[in-house]
Amino acid sequence: MSNSASQPFPSDIEISRTAKLKPITEIAQRLGINPDDVIPYGKTKAKIPLTYINEEKIKKSNLILVTAITPNKAGVGKTVTSVALSLGLNYIGKKACVALREPSLGPCFGMKGGAAGGGYSQVLPMEDINLHFTGDFHAITCANNMISALLDNYQYQNRNTDKALDRVVWRRVLDVNDRSLRNMVSGLGGTANGVPQEAGFDITPASEIMALFCLSSDFADLQARIERIVLGFTHDKKPFTVKELGVAEAITVLLKDALLPNLVQTTEQTPAFVHGGPFANIAHGCNSVLATKMAMSTNDYVVTESGFGSDLGAEKFLDIKCRYSGLRPKATIIVATSAALKLHGGVPAADISQPNMDALKAGLPNLQRHIQNMKNFGQNVVVSFNKFKHDSDEEINFLIDFCQKEGVVFAINNGFTKGGEGAAELAKKVVEMIDNAPSSDINFTYELEDPIKVKIEKICKKIYRAANVTFSGSASTKLKQFEALGWGNIPVCIAKTQYSFSDDEKKICAPVDFTINIRDLVINAGAGFIVAVAGEIMRMPGLPKDPQAMRIKLVNGEIEGLS
Repeated sequence: MSNSASQPFPSDIEISRTAKLKPITEIAQRLGINPDDVIPYGKTKAKIPLTYINEEKIKKSNLILVTAITPNKAGVGKTVTSVALSLGLNYIGKKACVALREPSLGPCFGMKGGAAGGGYSQVLPMEDINLHFTGDFHAITCANNMISALLDNYQYQNRNTDKALDRVVWRRVLDVNDRSLRNMVSGLGGTANGVPQEAGFDITPASEIMALFCLSSDFADLQARIERIVLGFTHDKKPFTVKELGVAEAITVLLKDALLPNLVQTTEQTPAFVHGGPFANIAHGCNSVLATKMAMSTNDYVVTESGFGSDLGAEKFLDIKCRYSGLRPKATIIVATSAALKLHGGVPAADISQPNMDALKAGLPNLQRHIQNMKNFGQNVVVSFNKFKHDSDEEINFLIDFCQKEGVVFAINNGFTKGGEGAAELAKKVVEMIDNAPSSDINFTYELEDPIKVKIEKICKKIYRAANVTFSGSASTKLKQFEALGWGNIPVCIAKTQYSFSDDEKKICAPVDFTINIRDLVINAGAGFIVAVAGEIMRMPGLPKDPQAMRIKLVNGEIEGLS
């Protein structure tokens, strides 16, 4: 993924500025979308009406899932691989596009600095996508917080009556990393300013609105899901929903435009649908069902990704998104880098770009477990290796032999430096797999009829390889409560660290015989799943000591630092 020439490799922003973008109407027309139906957001971004989703065409399209090994702090290039594969497929003559999540401002201004791919495998316009884009995140934030305001008003107007809720569980959200807002007290300043109560903020990608937005099948389904959102509990312990608050239609109106998928393009003018953005460590981590289906309605091959490693994103993609939508991937890509493998092999983060065959070998159990998990789901696997200039032939040859022994295909991806041409090998191997040995139907981790506790234990033991699962007193109480309230037959979404199979980020590689602690359960009845919070994971991240925001600036009208 790095240039071997003596000249410094251009930054992502430099590459994005030199790319020749076509009018978005031209990109749409290539997909069979009438330019008159396109809803433009400038010249290079647009929303597409839901009428272009065609279930019959979806059945004939080939969906490809991109996931990864357990990442290091900088990631392993999963989005780069997703974009590169779509470029590679077009390069070898296939009609293909990519369907991705929208980046969150929190990580962009925190640690990552951008999340639109990289090098010559980007979705563009990169600056817009990484910043406000078409306003979807703001609409979701507004919808979430409008519910909060209306609920607070309900509590205020019904204070000192039996209509007031005994307990509020709905939280506000904001698309920034702000640890100071995790827990707070609102309504201070006297009776004219509301009812004092403990409150708090999550980051927008953790909002239930984001989760249900990405799982909705149309506007009617969106409203039905919003109606089911649980806001709190009455004094007789009954759930109080948005439907009972009486504002579901108003909240749906706020999301009217946002629900339409966004169409953009790549560095090689390949179509890209970028829509929705839940995190996989605190939510289900997949782009919208609508965007995936629209991509499949207009292309023969569609590449999509799930967040973080396969234990988080791919498990939820298969157990939640595919279960609800009926989508089935024909092949699964697991992205790996030598740097991440060496980190799991015990090398300090500062030294993972140095040659170290012993560390590479020591880190392979992590890749092996991700392969085993995907095979257990019924997925046929291609390991895509993002090649850097520091990778030796000896290391690469060893990985080729390892993958052959594991019964999976190995391909080198040079899409970062060479775009579609650099991903042609990967594309050819993926097409060959789909043609000759596509993935079978999904073997779900659990059955919906399983009790909530059993679902959680199956994920922790089958996917993470935990020996034991413990539940806090609060979580145990909620297990019984949720079952009694009729929420026992829905999927489970586990929130945990992305840096380990366990709930402790320090347990790297492929730990075994550990205990997962479920400290809390959160009902997302609108999204249609229960969030099980494991370990110390936070639903509102904090900023690092040296946030990327320190380097983002405007220079002569051009944005710097989003790379």
